[in-house]
Amino acid sequence: MKAVILLSGGLDSATCLAVARQKGFAAYCLSLDYGQRHRAELAAARRVSKALGAAEHRIVRIDLAQFGGSALTDTRLDVPVAGARPGIPVTYVPARNTILLSLALAWAETLESRDIFVGVNAVDYSGYPDCRPEYIAAFEVMANLATRAGVEGAKLVLHTPLMTLSKAGIIRLGQSLGVDYRLTVSCYQADAKGRACGLCDSCRLRRAGFSAAGLPDPTRYCP
Repeated sequence: MKAVILLSGGLDSATCLAVARQKGFAAYCLSLDYGQRHRAELAAARRVSKALGAAEHRIVRIDLAQFGGSALTDTRLDVPVAGARPGIPVTYVPARNTILLSLALAWAETLESRDIFVGVNAVDYSGYPDCRPEYIAAFEVMANLATRAGVEGAKLVLHTPLMTLSKAGIIRLGQSLGVDYRLTVSCYQADAKGRACGLCDSCRLRRAGFSAAGLPDPTRYCP
């Protein structure tokens, strides 16, 4: 069985890949080079895909920085480091998951795959609208309406195995599946060596997850 796995290089997507492999899927990993400031995550995605035995790993380049609107793609905007606040944070990248899933859908159809895995989470997350179960359900309906495979009865399924897990639960699951989190990068402003800032929302969630799981945090932090 073939499955397309959206792989950012972070903790969640690495765990999602491990789940797909544990279920017996041949993993075709897809990463997006979209002009993000934390480009170290792409190198992490390469490491993770190799370590977890992906059948193939592709990086698609598309410049979302030309639109801006996010602290991850617009250097004029600072990545928040004061902790989570109410509302959708400035680190939300407009339409990112829709674009990612659309590309995954295109590849899945050419691979004759009916399965896409994405590591979205709606428990310990930053409040992004395109990580919610309602969004995933709506995209799955659209995917089956918009593709030849769907119209001909080859129903596509979006797998979200981490959706209802806490960050600690995700980490425990990954550890049980042999994920080496030292290979991953989650920080929104990691340096060129992949070292994390320790202050952004993603770093805070990751650090709290390891603490709650009762496991040492293997993250490399900037001095």
